[in-house]
Amino acid sequence: MTEPFGIRLRRAMDERGPLCVGIDPHASLLADWGLNDDVAGLARFTRTVVESLGETVAVFKPQSAFFERFGSRGLAVLETAVEEARERGALVLMDAKRGDIGSTMAAYAETYLRKDSPLFSDALTVSPYLGYGSLKPAVDLARESGAGLFVLALTSNPEGAEVQRAVREDGRTLAATMLGHLAAENAGAEPLGSFGAVVGATLGDLSSFDLAINGPLLAPGIGAQGATPADLPKVFGDAVRNVVPSVSRGVLRHGPDAAALRDAAARFAEEVRTALD
Repeated sequence: MTEPFGIRLRRAMDERGPLCVGIDPHASLLADWGLNDDVAGLARFTRTVVESLGETVAVFKPQSAFFERFGSRGLAVLETAVEEARERGALVLMDAKRGDIGSTMAAYAETYLRKDSPLFSDALTVSPYLGYGSLKPAVDLARESGAGLFVLALTSNPEGAEVQRAVREDGRTLAATMLGHLAAENAGAEPLGSFGAVVGATLGDLSSFDLAINGPLLAPGIGAQGATPADLPKVFGDAVRNVVPSVSRGVLRHGPDAAALRDAAARFAEEVRTALD
């Protein structure tokens, strides 16, 4: 059987450093690299990132939307990137933020979490705001496949607060409710559960939330969005060791030079290690 995602993630971060690098081929970033905003540019960009960093970073996080905008040819580039990244030993976290109900949610889960799918990924971002129970098909298939989920809980975008910090009749916020569900999913898992939360690194003091879910905390917002590795301890408190800091433009802007990409990723990883220590 495949080892659970939480075990593989902990090992990858211990061995390669606690860093997730996004693969976000914005049109502006392609232009900065001297590439056309077309499938050929997309393929060149993605291949360069994977080949440059695939043997050193712990996690890649491709943003599916930037591939989907090119239709089936863009998805073919994404399929190749997922396969090649995993062949190089990196974990792949597909940033697709899927969320639906019933058979539709099951189909999304099969797309990314079924082992024989061309887009099979080590983990997937999902949205729980049709009710946490709507994620059950993804939770079940993730367990079966040894994959993981990252559930949107406290995101870095300002608009998220109107939903995530809304208070239920029982006095808990929706975000706290989602964190509680994840803690239950991860109960008893060692050394780390496979069901994580997305918690923005730009949010400041989160001491009013219980982030001790025994699972990973994906922390976007480092680099271009303004957060730094030094901010992580004050944002995440005692849960900081389970943080998976995510950097995209802060690394990608150094391309297309492979050595510059590697240096930027290594620098961020070292800054994270220093902050965690």
